Amino acid sequence: MKPAAASASFSGPFALGSLSAPDQASFPALVIPGARVLDLRAALAEPALTTRQILERWDVLLPRLRDLAADTAAAWRPLEGLRVLAPVEPRQVFQSGANYRQHVIDLEVAHRSPDDPRTVEEARAEVAALMDRRAAEDLPYVFIGLPSAITGPYDDVVLPSWAEQPDWELELAVVIGRAARRVSVEDALDHVAGYTIANDLTDRATVFRRDMKAIGTDWLRCKNAPGFTPLGPWIVPAESIADPGDLRVTLKLNGDTMQDESTKDMLFGVARLVSYISQTAQLLPGDLVLTGSPAGNGMHWGRLLRDGDVMEGSVTGLGAQRTRCVAEEL
Repeated sequence: MKPAAASASFSGPFALGSLSAPDQASFPALVIPGARVLDLRAALAEPALTTRQILERWDVLLPRLRDLAADTAAAWRPLEGLRVLAPVEPRQVFQSGANYRQHVIDLEVAHRSPDDPRTVEEARAEVAALMDRRAAEDLPYVFIGLPSAITGPYDDVVLPSWAEQPDWELELAVVIGRAARRVSVEDALDHVAGYTIANDLTDRATVFRRDMKAIGTDWLRCKNAPGFTPLGPWIVPAESIADPGDLRVTLKLNGDTMQDESTKDMLFGVARLVSYISQTAQLLPGDLVLTGSPAGNGMHWGRLLRDGDVMEGSVTGLGAQRTRCVAEEL
């Protein structure tokens, strides 16, 4: 619940955020380099305006936001002293699993049974072949997350007492700006308003059901505790990101780099994921598509999250988030 440091580093002339002053209601903000912010409720003369409502009218309001960002006479104020919240409250969160080739290979090796007869090299080779086959068959793996797991980019993350192996997973997050239903890969990016950062925390110990292996994965249990998805700090418009398939995803734990990979390692890019999801579900403005996490998670390093850990996550052009882990008090 602490205010953010006065920082606004991102690509392009502006970004969107959700901010609040102490003991005051949150407001949608236009943020410009130099850590200056503009309350869009006043600027657009809509006292009850939210970021999601802006995204629902993205095509209409984007030109207005461009003009406001260039207006030096507007009622700009410093970011310093304001709390940075998650930049949007989505109705739906779609999460892509096993979407980074090297990440999946590392996880397979880390989760190997003690009596697995394969060598590490053999296990890696088998999973690599599986990843190549998945890419060739063009079948992404997508599941559902809960909006209630989202928290701000500088908020403390409470580690539940039951979580035996809490882990980090920094990801590029896609923010939908136009409803999408059965859109083609070629048209999918037209439905993207912008991009932000998500850290999709996962308790590795509860990913797989122990009581009945045939059930498979338990995404509710392992990924959706309150605060398990730090989001933000900003939504950077898609027009300011030249290529979402060529961004650096970096996570540091207590200052040590744990993840540092390009989105080039994704099996399925942003357009493919948006199109794939839209074949089944109706994507709505403000919805999130988490694109998966690269190699370098805690299971790979043999070091899981614990009380007092500080995670710093950044994605090229999208800024950075900083969250501290706190053990749950019973």
